[in-house]
Amino acid sequence: MGKLVLIGVVDAKTEDHVQAFRDWYLGNHVEDTFNCPNVTSVRCFQAEQPFKGDMPGGYITIYEFEGDDATAAQKILDDYQADPKGWDKRLPNNNSMKIIGSGWYKEQVKFG
Repeated sequence: MGKLVLIGVVDAKTEDHVQAFRDWYLGNHVEDTFNCPNVTSVRCFQAEQPFKGDMPGGYITIYEFEGDDATAAQKILDDYQADPKGWDKRLPNNNSMKIIGSGWYKEQVKFG
């Protein structure tokens, strides 16, 4: 079976939303999404310093999924997130997040 990743590049909506974003996104949403049935791991990274060019956002989150069909994986994720009983610790979205971009990527090569 293949592996897919969903990459999310996000940030707080404004400087006034930073703490609310951290509380909801880092404190709840990332773990909630980890509990989706086809998710195998989640890692979230905060921008540290530019390497080349402009940094696209403050946070990059990498969600790893079982399978190699992005459409099917997206459906499972959508159904999970739409289910109010999907995770018993889920907090409602507090509208503090700005999505800069996201997309599905299929593993092509792996070392280690």
